[in-house]
Amino acid sequence: MSEFGKVAVLFGGTSAEREVSLNSGSRVLAALSGQGIDAHPFDPAEQPLDALKGYDRAFVALHGRHGEDGTIQGALELMHIPYTGSGVMASALGMDKFRTKLLWQAAGLPISEYALLNADSDFAEIEEEMGLPLFVKPAHEGSSIGISKVKAPGELAAAYAEAARYDSLVIAEKGVMGGEYTVGILGDQALPIIKIEPATEWYDYEAKYNRDDTRYLCPCGLPEAQEQEIRRQALEAFRILGGRGWGRVDFLMDEAGNHYFLEVNTAPGMTDHSLVPMAARVAGLEYPALVRRVLEMAAND
Repeated sequence: MSEFGKVAVLFGGTSAEREVSLNSGSRVLAALSGQGIDAHPFDPAEQPLDALKGYDRAFVALHGRHGEDGTIQGALELMHIPYTGSGVMASALGMDKFRTKLLWQAAGLPISEYALLNADSDFAEIEEEMGLPLFVKPAHEGSSIGISKVKAPGELAAAYAEAARYDSLVIAEKGVMGGEYTVGILGDQALPIIKIEPATEWYDYEAKYNRDDTRYLCPCGLPEAQEQEIRRQALEAFRILGGRGWGRVDFLMDEAGNHYFLEVNTAPGMTDHSLVPMAARVAGLEYPALVRRVLEMAAND
């Protein structure tokens, strides 16, 4: 496959999502190699970045900090190596849940009520004003790491402390309990929506990666016209951040059938539990073809 040259599959890294990244990257590497592509593993936690010199293209399967926050993207820009996924700005914005919300809010996209927390916040007042349940999360983590569900008055302070272990920027989001959904983005296409039905109380790390009883529904069960409109808006939400190549936009539904965009993922998981491969399969694209398509879209701004 001379069109791609020598390809580095970047996975592992140093973030709290290292294990997920190792899973994603190993599957991507196998899919590329299985198609005769000259692909090689590259773990930035174990190799210096200047060892990337000589590679013609990079598939970024890193998750979390230093992998999908614009850091590795900037290094690849400096080395003039085309890479998969979004550029520096969109990667940094997508990793920052707070600033993603600010941009979507300014663009008039629907988002749920939220509050920025710090150690001096009046937690009791926030609980009363926003109502329960609340989801408290670090603004710069993924895979549900550091997230707590606040169900009873007086629990917000402890939830803040847990999230603050991972990030100095912590947000509380009003619980929207009508269902969790996701939209995969591939090039200029929004993939079929997936509805997520965890067997656990909510879609936490355990439900995402370690359990086999989480249900993924695609078709998602929404009326066709509503699904098409949400897919259109999800693509807009991705583009507002400057996203390119591929990604994933998550949203929630309330009991009245209104949707609220939650966050964007600019380096989606590629594990056997991951959502973009599921949606791509429904759209007629099996895993090896999806990986190849993502690699074809590699760019360097």
